[in-house]
Amino acid sequence: MWVGIVLAFRNLHGLHRHVQKARTEIRESGVRQDAEKFCRAMELACVFFPKRVLCLQRSAATTLLLRRHGIRAELVIGAQLLPFRSHAWVECEGAVVNDKPYMREIYQVLEHC
Repeated sequence: MWVGIVLAFRNLHGLHRHVQKARTEIRESGVRQDAEKFCRAMELACVFFPKRVLCLQRSAATTLLLRRHGIRAELVIGAQLLPFRSHAWVECEGAVVNDKPYMREIYQVLEHC
C-alpha cells in the first residue's frame, strides 16, 4: 500500500529514492530461507490486494519488507530491447528471490537500489 501511495503522489524517482534510503541491520543466519518466506507472504498479499499489483510495486514492497527484517535485499530494474519490456525483481546476495532465477538472462539490468 505504501508503495502505491508513493507512486501516486510522487513519481518513480520518489519511489527509487525511498527504497534507496531504506537501510537495514544485517542478520547472518537463515537469510535465504527467511527471504523466501517473506516473498511468499508478499505474493499472497498481492493476490488479496484490491488493485492489480505490478512488478515494480511488488518488488519495491518486497525489498522494503526484507530490509525491515534484517535481510540485505536489492531492487533490480531491467529492460529487454526487442520486443521492448521492462521488469523489476528482488535479489539477495546476487540471487533472484521473488521471481524466476533467470531474470538476468532475459533482461539487461538498468538499476540496482
